[in-house]
Amino acid sequence: MGFFGILLIALGLAMDAFAVCLATGASGKAKGARPTFRLAFHFGLFQFAMPILGWYAGTRIAHLIESSDHWIAFGLLAFVGIRMLRSGLGAGEQLPQDPTRGWTLIALSVATSIDALAVGLSLALLQVEIWWPSAVIGVVAAVLSFAGVRLGARLGEIFGRRMELAGGLLLILIGAKILVDHLAA
Repeated sequence: MGFFGILLIALGLAMDAFAVCLATGASGKAKGARPTFRLAFHFGLFQFAMPILGWYAGTRIAHLIESSDHWIAFGLLAFVGIRMLRSGLGAGEQLPQDPTRGWTLIALSVATSIDALAVGLSLALLQVEIWWPSAVIGVVAAVLSFAGVRLGARLGEIFGRRMELAGGLLLILIGAKILVDHLAA
């Protein structure tokens, strides 16, 4: 597989992470360089690691992953999206202020990288070496995540709390799209 093919796969996989970062940045709860770095680093790391896990898992556990990966991604994204909606409506003031920490960060990282697990499995079936594609996937995800947080923060400054509502809805819609795509396939 050539570099251009790997880059296209990486861009496709990074779109969910970019959208989540856009929503997170727009919420105004991930301000500054540290939260931006944490989100970009974790999304890049998970996007790097998941294809490797999928590749090593090979066909041994494929049947277990295929039956539930879309439900897991939907559940995690819907959970975080609902929390953002509640917070945007003023009902979630008790929620953590920074979604780039703790279990929220892990949930978002896993939810946006589950498709990368399937890509790793596919690359194993195609007998493609995994390290180079995984590195490209991870770097692209990290760069687009960083850009998404920054762009989202600017939009959040312009549109205020409405962006948090839009971000929560966006996360739920991304989760629903993952679910519908897998169920329709």
